[in-house]
Amino acid sequence: MLRYNVRGENIEVTQAIREYVEKKVGKIEKYFNDVPEANAHVNLKTYSDKTAKVEVTIPLPYVVLRAEETSPDLYGSVDLVVDKLERQMRKYKTKINRKNRRSQGVDAPQPVDNDLWADLNIEEDDEELSAAIVRTKRLSLKPMDAEEAVLQMDMLGHNFFIFEDADTNGTSIVYKRNDGKYGLIETD
Repeated sequence: MLRYNVRGENIEVTQAIREYVEKKVGKIEKYFNDVPEANAHVNLKTYSDKTAKVEVTIPLPYVVLRAEETSPDLYGSVDLVVDKLERQMRKYKTKINRKNRRSQGVDAPQPVDNDLWADLNIEEDDEELSAAIVRTKRLSLKPMDAEEAVLQMDMLGHNFFIFEDADTNGTSIVYKRNDGKYGLIETD
């Protein structure tokens, strides 16, 4: 069952807004056989140009769902974010189902029981880059294959993703290339 943490910036989160967010974001629960215990972190922001931004992050076992949308209407932004989350869930479930169908009949490794995947939310500063480290993140690398790492990277909306290769037990990095394709960096 999802628990909701709804925060507002420059906006008071009324009971009506909270109920709307919980009703709409709760729609993704239909993609699970057993609804996991998880927190849905919802951040609502309004800007002086009358736009509203909604960010939703839901860390789940094996995947972190994250989406954000901005529109002139707060409720419209919530709807757009939920649509994006549903697309992510359908894509993830389709990918997993395809992978399971391919591996049936072949001695395939069993899925690894992972903890929650880390959300590598790296913020960039547009000011002059310096050698000073302004933020440090710690994460535990999860065993997976490169295809699953690319899926996780796309779901997070990042340009790279660090993971432990389940086949080689080495640390690897997948990244999005300028031509839209993906690259893989393997370590020795």
